[in-house]
Amino acid sequence: MTFALGQRWISDTESDLGLGTVVALDARTVSLMFAASEENRVYARNDAPVTRVTFNVGDVIECQEGWSLEVEEVIEDQGVFTYIGTRQDTEEANVALREIFLSHQIRFNKPQDKLFAGQIDRMDNFVLRYRALSNQYEQHKSPMRGLCGMRAGLIPHQLFIAHEVGRRFAPRVLLADEVGLGKTIEAGMIIHQQVLSGRAQRILIVVPETLQHQWLVEMMRRFNLHFSIFDEERCIEAYAESDNPFDTQQLVLCSLDFLRKSRKRFEQALEGEWDLLVVDEAHHLEWSQEQPSRQYQVVEALAEKTPGVLLLTATPEQLGRESHFARLRLLDADRFFDYEAFVKEEDQYAPVADAVTALFSGQALADDAKNQITELLSEQDVEPLFNVLESNASDEEKATARQELIDNLMDRHGTGRVLFRNTRAAIKGFPTRNVNLIPMPIPQQYTTSMRVSGMIGGKMTPEARAMKMLYPEEIFQEFEGEDSSWWQFDSRVNWLIEKITAKRSEKVLVIASRASTALQLEQALREREGIRATVFHEGMSILERDKAAAYFAQEEGGAQVLICSEIGSEGRNFQFANQLVMFDLPFNPDLLEQRIGRLDRIGQKRDIDVHVPYLEGTSQGILARWFNEGLNAFAETCPTGRMVYDRYEESIINMLASGDTSELDDVIEGSRQYNQELKHELEQGRDRLLEMHSNGGEAAQEIVEKISQRMATRTW
Repeated sequence: MTFALGQRWISDTESDLGLGTVVALDARTVSLMFAASEENRVYARNDAPVTRVTFNVGDVIECQEGWSLEVEEVIEDQGVFTYIGTRQDTEEANVALREIFLSHQIRFNKPQDKLFAGQIDRMDNFVLRYRALSNQYEQHKSPMRGLCGMRAGLIPHQLFIAHEVGRRFAPRVLLADEVGLGKTIEAGMIIHQQVLSGRAQRILIVVPETLQHQWLVEMMRRFNLHFSIFDEERCIEAYAESDNPFDTQQLVLCSLDFLRKSRKRFEQALEGEWDLLVVDEAHHLEWSQEQPSRQYQVVEALAEKTPGVLLLTATPEQLGRESHFARLRLLDADRFFDYEAFVKEEDQYAPVADAVTALFSGQALADDAKNQITELLSEQDVEPLFNVLESNASDEEKATARQELIDNLMDRHGTGRVLFRNTRAAIKGFPTRNVNLIPMPIPQQYTTSMRVSGMIGGKMTPEARAMKMLYPEEIFQEFEGEDSSWWQFDSRVNWLIEKITAKRSEKVLVIASRASTALQLEQALREREGIRATVFHEGMSILERDKAAAYFAQEEGGAQVLICSEIGSEGRNFQFANQLVMFDLPFNPDLLEQRIGRLDRIGQKRDIDVHVPYLEGTSQGILARWFNEGLNAFAETCPTGRMVYDRYEESIINMLASGDTSELDDVIEGSRQYNQELKHELEQGRDRLLEMHSNGGEAAQEIVEKISQRMATRTW
């Protein structure tokens, strides 16, 4: 570039600055003054992002004094132009206008202005911009928009759900895939699509406090969505920007307890005018017609004022069928208006599943099947669709008619468009669970303390006593004090140390029900064998929990063992490990599945060893046998566990509280038979419908193939 004082140039990157004048030069730099915007810029002479402004014969140019000149001749003197022509206001001829006196306000914002002024880039820059714009256009019109830009594997059932739900305006659905199938990823995909399509701009994610940072990191790392965590401190800081702190950010993440405990923050959140509400671990929302929980009321109020709602839970019936109905009621109060009607409808899902199965088979429909479909779709004339299936129509036309019948059946019966639930049985490809139940002799110290506790325990409900008897180490501490070292003689601790030392090359996840137990186990491992272990419990801050999880995940120099209290069995994922030790057992079958699901999930590449050490002759042994022989809950997922427990709850609690096992074999056999009956019913009815509706089948595979092809052919 050749510069001279008085020349006029325009900035390529800041065209709004107006016309600049060269006011200073040296060997390396050039200084331009932009009088119109009162700005100065200093550029490197060899690489200045500016374009020389020149005019040609026939152009009309403006002077700083406000008059215009039609150019008839251009004269150059030492790199500076003088324009000669006729003034348009006075029609005076041969008027000279030096370029330094050109109007400072001249701008070249329009493409034609830049073209006529000769402000043209190199051809390769044009080609680059053209290809970038073409690629952007293809992305915007692609039906896969929002599914291609994430950092996640192309897993068919996840992509199908995201594609199905993400395209809806104001989606209201319950994502209820079994533990380990990727509900968080599905929710992230849906949020991503909603944001990119402009359907949602303000999004509120409500999660248990322990999962806030995990959601924050997942949304940022996988979807480049930058959420802000809101707590009391953040809300106080936000008052400097707005009276309602929730108005200061578009993407907000907070805990359910934060909204439950502060009525002021809850009311401010209600006024936030959100486009999409996401609630994780929704099975904690307990409800009854007489007395819904406070957590439920908080979410219900937010859901009523928010167009789109996503509820996430791996165990939709953990708190009973009534609470499951209540969550569906949050999504569509008109569709799910009466609990009794909902129960009756669920009992009629099997005929719908049979009809859908008949259509899926692709074979000719029997008269019974046609009568059944006609009855189920009584408000619709389905005869024309039957005629297509029985005619000489093309295979494509028959497939279209068959799919229309399937869609109508599944949309009008069952939970239709509001519930998605994939099961491991339908997805396949999960590792084997190797179950090891290890009976241990009960120490004399425990036997004595438990006997004394039973004698002086006073009045307790059977359930409270049953819960207490599950943790003999706590009973021992009641008599010996907090500083008692029960872990020095507990046979389970001895076994655990031997197992960990024998598996030096493996990461081991240990889950106990109580935080105190987890802390004392870590002390035992550290003091007795110098084992690198870390703890994870509810008494830690979120940052401390994240550090503990990261320390456990660290391959070199990290902790070999992570000891969690019960909260470690929800939300956190440790599929890089395959050794799970249950130091004690939870009361709830669904919590047992949550525990195993920390390791048995998508991404787990090895078989899982589940170790259950228990003390013989105690409540632990009773519960271990019932879980294993009555439910087979250690080796397989058990969606029916809660319903079986509800039937035998009284017997189980009495056995755990008293230690009397005379009825144990009968309860185990009854539980086993009832569990099989329930699984058969679910297979024939609701679960089969959901499987057909949720995993997408061939449609899901087509989505994967389209995304794979697009990624393979993308050019940059």
